[in-house]
Amino acid sequence: MPYHVKSTGAMGTGVVYYEGGDSWTQTYANRKQFSAQADANAVKNTQVTRTLGPKSHTYTPDIYANSTVVTE
Repeated sequence: MPYHVKSTGAMGTGVVYYEGGDSWTQTYANRKQFSAQADANAVKNTQVTRTLGPKSHTYTPDIYANSTVVTE
């Protein structure tokens, strides 16, 4: 059973689907499919670390924080 990750697009642009890397698409057919739910959850739980001088900050970007894992 394949899984994919979907989220709400920025500024109310509708539903977007994870395409791979840092890319999202509004085209359902272009979404990346995962055979294991754990792999889709790993994408959903993506965190980014930014470093400015001696300090670093880790956070989850909104598109990932607002995403859901969906099965078909």
